[in-house]
Amino acid sequence: MGKIEFGYMTRCQYTRTEDMPTRFEELLQQVQLLNALGYDSFAKGNHYSSDPFYEFQQLPLLCRLMADAPDMRLIAGIVLLALHKPLEIAEYFATMDVMSGGKLVFGAALGYRDVEYKAFNIKKGTGVKRFEQNLKAIRRLWTEDRVNMKGDYFELDNASVSMPCVQKPHPPIWIGANADVAVDRAARIGDAWYISAHHRKDTLYRQVEFYKRCLEKYKKPFPTEWPLRREVYIADSREAAIEAVRPYLGLKYSTYHAWGQSEPMPQGDTLGLAFDDLLQNRFIFGNADEVVEEIIDYCRLLGTNNFITSCQWPGMPHSMVMENIEMFAKDVMPKVRQGL
Repeated sequence: MGKIEFGYMTRCQYTRTEDMPTRFEELLQQVQLLNALGYDSFAKGNHYSSDPFYEFQQLPLLCRLMADAPDMRLIAGIVLLALHKPLEIAEYFATMDVMSGGKLVFGAALGYRDVEYKAFNIKKGTGVKRFEQNLKAIRRLWTEDRVNMKGDYFELDNASVSMPCVQKPHPPIWIGANADVAVDRAARIGDAWYISAHHRKDTLYRQVEFYKRCLEKYKKPFPTEWPLRREVYIADSREAAIEAVRPYLGLKYSTYHAWGQSEPMPQGDTLGLAFDDLLQNRFIFGNADEVVEEIIDYCRLLGTNNFITSCQWPGMPHSMVMENIEMFAKDVMPKVRQGL
């Protein structure tokens, strides 16, 4: 297979006992290290009302990090698109594409949390229609001089974006999806399916075949760039890695289950498991060679050519994050490239 890119994703979520100005300075150090070590991209997710966590918001954070990551693409992964108006989002991210020198990737998904839909005064049952109409409008705003379009929840009357995108026809559009119906939607309206970090491996293999069939159904080619996210941690052994991340990754996923993340999961999969059961066939832990082997296996079997790692979770010390960022770059990335 061809060239593979390596990205880094963080939710930028922290426990409410942590000092956030300090954590922000540490985050800047992490991003500077990512850039210096040759990571290709930095991705930031998006949630609102993130109790019990503190969380940096996506748009201002990515804009701030441009100065510290001049060589990296910036992935908005993902925008909760159903909660917003299309002109607003098209304007913000076109501006961001210009500010970044044409290095923006636009990720979008429905979202699943009741607290977010209620706070934006949006009925959850309207989410799919809002999402699809918003995305259609954004594509048009990014590619047409003037747009006239009446959606169910907005109207564009000779509207235009104030800033044209650098990338033509527009930045890549990656669609987040969990359940099969959402994977079908990603094939139909996205440039690529942005695969979540928490799909079980056997479920993912099944869904990839389903995604390929959906692409054929919609007469669309296989994506030239296909991202895969995984939670990754390197230690002397798999057992040592699991024990190192247990308090931090365990907190993340118990919280996401409480938020309702299991509801849109693929059939037969759930996050509502004891931590040791949750780990099975889901995350990549081990020594560097074991991590290399598993990433190569994923890439060969799935056809992904953009691997996005995560190694920062709520409460994790800065030193652990920095150490794993460096080990992944020096001990994993070169060997994966050689192995492929």
